[in-house]
Amino acid sequence: MTFALTDATRALFDREVAKYPPDQKQSAVMACLSIVQHEQGWVPPQAEEAIAAHLGMAPIAVREVTTFYNMYNQQPVGRFKLNICTNLPCQLRNGQTALDHVCHKLGVEPYGTTADGCITVQPSECLGACADAPVMLVNDREMLSFMSQDRLDELIDTLKRSV
Repeated sequence: MTFALTDATRALFDREVAKYPPDQKQSAVMACLSIVQHEQGWVPPQAEEAIAAHLGMAPIAVREVTTFYNMYNQQPVGRFKLNICTNLPCQLRNGQTALDHVCHKLGVEPYGTTADGCITVQPSECLGACADAPVMLVNDREMLSFMSQDRLDELIDTLKRSV
């Protein structure tokens, strides 16, 4: 698979790069990864190479960022991505139980996507809302707190109806 930056994508990258001193344009790497993910739904390795070339950095340096943060999808995901916090504080407040419940209800393993391509479920590191556990992040944008099994069921049913 080849990946070429469109003029529109390049313009978005340049807008992010302009926020930094000229000798520090690599600082825009996270924003560029987010732009690609927003456009593609995930960050293919070829896109990492295009970002590296645009920012004048080694492709492995971009790859290190992509693989460090779980907000970047390294493979295609469903229309809805559910990140459920399983870090220790959330574990102590049913985070793992929430993950297990969602996986069982959807018939997938962690990191799996439903057969219809609708929902991908992933365990997540700390989402920064330990007091509200169990917590989850929907599509890397919407934080949901106090996710009891009933609330999880309601969310899943709502997401399935929206497709």
